[in-house]
Amino acid sequence: MPKKILRVNMNNLEAKFEDLPGDYAALGGRGMTSTIVAKEVPPTCNPLGIHNKLVFAPGIVTGTAAPSSGRLSVGGKSPLTGGIKEANAGTPFSQMLARMRIGAIIIEGKHEGHDYYLLKVTMDGGEFINANKWSGKGLYGVYKDLRKEFGEKAGICGVGIAAELLGGNSGVCFADPEGLPSRYAGRGGLGAVMASKGLKFIIVDEAGAPGVEIANQEVFKEGIKKLRDALTSHDVTKPGGALNSYGTAVLVNIINEAGGLPQRNFSSGQDERAEKVSGEAKAEEIKKRGGTRPHFCNPGCIIQCSEVWVKPNGKDPVGVLEYESVWALGPNSGIYNLDDIGELIRACNDLGCDTIEAGGTLGVAMEGGLVKFGDGKGALKLMEEIRNKTPTGRILAQGTEITGKVLGITRIPTVKGQSLPAYDPRAIKGIGVTYATTPMGADHTAGYAIAPEILGVGGTLDPLDPKKAEVSRNLQLATAAVDASGYCLFIAFAILDIPEGLQGVVESLNGVLGANLTVADVAPIGKSIIDTELEFNKKAGFTSLDDRLPEFFLEEKLPPHNTVFDVTDADLDSVF
Repeated sequence: MPKKILRVNMNNLEAKFEDLPGDYAALGGRGMTSTIVAKEVPPTCNPLGIHNKLVFAPGIVTGTAAPSSGRLSVGGKSPLTGGIKEANAGTPFSQMLARMRIGAIIIEGKHEGHDYYLLKVTMDGGEFINANKWSGKGLYGVYKDLRKEFGEKAGICGVGIAAELLGGNSGVCFADPEGLPSRYAGRGGLGAVMASKGLKFIIVDEAGAPGVEIANQEVFKEGIKKLRDALTSHDVTKPGGALNSYGTAVLVNIINEAGGLPQRNFSSGQDERAEKVSGEAKAEEIKKRGGTRPHFCNPGCIIQCSEVWVKPNGKDPVGVLEYESVWALGPNSGIYNLDDIGELIRACNDLGCDTIEAGGTLGVAMEGGLVKFGDGKGALKLMEEIRNKTPTGRILAQGTEITGKVLGITRIPTVKGQSLPAYDPRAIKGIGVTYATTPMGADHTAGYAIAPEILGVGGTLDPLDPKKAEVSRNLQLATAAVDASGYCLFIAFAILDIPEGLQGVVESLNGVLGANLTVADVAPIGKSIIDTELEFNKKAGFTSLDDRLPEFFLEEKLPPHNTVFDVTDADLDSVF
């Protein structure tokens, strides 16, 4: 049984399988979503209008026995950036699609009227169910209802109240293995695209799925063994290693010590209170409370950087408190209390908000005087404005840039309309180059220069050295290829340092595809994906002037290093 596309027409509520075009056969993940978006979406269209499309695509090895490979790409034209977008999540949902041999789901059209729908996907196709009874409600309660109605083994994808407001702050939410609404393809406002079409949920029932077709089992098995060996021996990714023990928030102390952890809306790069919300402090607290640590976001993950945070009584699980989320809703908002941060993350998950964009929004809202920096309870009240769909809530749902402009703030930390993640580009210059030049808007995962600049992975670079165009470009190309593969980006820590691990990745792809790729093909594959994305953005009206950081990064010195972002425009333009 060959792979299929499920094309979902929201105009007339039809969902039909199509044969996967031959030239799509070797595509997956970001390669698939960006190719389809570039081919089928007019670059100048209104992202919330009838001509935009939302594409879901599992990676090439997703759904197989490959370790840490349960990734899914969601693509479309972003209402936040106005350009092409791929957002990525680790979730059992992706593995189910892959085992059903669904190469992509394409959501197109726009349902007239005010009804929301749930799409149930089975091996026979798609069925639509009215979802109005679940609109306007928090996703924690709704996902419990969906599991009762469709079974605990069903894959769940949905959007929340922020998406109903068509907010640029809204993500696409997938259930974790226990059914919590905590795995997000969060960035770029793609939740609003889904809601704009009248689609509220997708449920996947994989009964009868044939599994992923593997062209050469022997090559595949040899490849995943090499990768598994690399992952289980590298200090960052091995069992008992940094990510396994402390989660992604292990970075809080590291980045704070480097002077690059943005505090209080990017006004400082360091604060001694940050230690209170570090991965180490969090792991200790989870142990005391009876939460879960380590934990996987999808079955088959070796790294297991996830967790389940709970209240002090061990009740009311939130899900994972990722580094970016802890930072955005913590130090960037002047909040240094894990319980306040946990409840803010719960609010984001419940409302369907991207935690990075929400934290950036709170940062400018606090600078604008809506509440004071450090006021965790006040921040929660602002999130309730979104739940209640008040005028203030509607503004906050639109994200950092719009909120900052409405409040008359000049320090607005966005690129291409998207809020910056948890690394200040004045203290870590390479990640600043990535923020400026990726087609995705400010996005740390697009080219993770933190690896060589701070962690000494894949080489060692001085974070304050502005000559970072080449390293950012190389990392962006490699990342695009990883995003297409279905592997978690965190395999990069091991494969950058252990050549056999990278060889194993390539062999595993060859095993699935029946191809003859080599390590030398990785960068060209990534380049072809990014070229497609850059071409879309160019047609949408982007120029080199969009590949810039906000002015304040160039002029305001960041304590403690008291540096500015001094990468030249010529260097930024040389990346692509």
